[in-house]
Amino acid sequence: MTELLSVASLSVFYGANQQAVEGVSFAVPSGSVVALLGANGAGKSSIMKAVAGLVRGTGALTFDGERIDGLPARERVARGIVYVPEGREIVGDLTVRENLVLGGYNVPAATRRTRLEMVLELFPEIAGKANGGAWRLSGGEQQMLAIGRGLMAGPRLLLLDEPSLGLAPLLVRRVFDRLGTIRGESELAILLVEQNLRMTMRLADEIHFLRGGRLIGHKRAEDLKDETARQDAVDAYLGAAAAE
Repeated sequence: MTELLSVASLSVFYGANQQAVEGVSFAVPSGSVVALLGANGAGKSSIMKAVAGLVRGTGALTFDGERIDGLPARERVARGIVYVPEGREIVGDLTVRENLVLGGYNVPAATRRTRLEMVLELFPEIAGKANGGAWRLSGGEQQMLAIGRGLMAGPRLLLLDEPSLGLAPLLVRRVFDRLGTIRGESELAILLVEQNLRMTMRLADEIHFLRGGRLIGHKRAEDLKDETARQDAVDAYLGAAAAE
């Protein structure tokens, strides 16, 4: 499987002295789902923002065989890298439909209409509210809208930052089920940031564990199907971090 995204020795600093990510390297193969797991403050979101071009980092970022670390965020979007941020950040003053159209602002009108129909079919919970204000949606519906807005841009790599954040377990399962549908019906690659190991395993092919801005472990999802193996991973990679 060819690499769509390669991250090599990525470090991210905020200000002169605050280092959020230190020397992180990993790859996202075409059509795969790769997850970054860790507690709050582990550096997960900083990695996503560096890949999206929203923060500057050192190291090498290669997308589809070409270096992108010097490109602005808008050029990365044009190449197919789309970021769905933590907290969703929908525009509450716009309707659901207008939020989706906003996500596809840079594509031809005919393509935008086709994608809009696809998104509303994928997320029927928001289809019936398409002409209503986005602020009226529940947390789960807002997450579906945020993902749908990202899909409107026609991504080749979708950067999903904490899609389960603040959602009830039933809604988390529903969101992840839809992500599984997206994955099964397209060649879309996903880089997923999460804290929920069990839900991540339902979607991801590979899982990288972070602590203190560093990668401390790597597992294939198939290696964690056994309950004992999952608990060992939690104890080794997540338990200590959660206790900090």
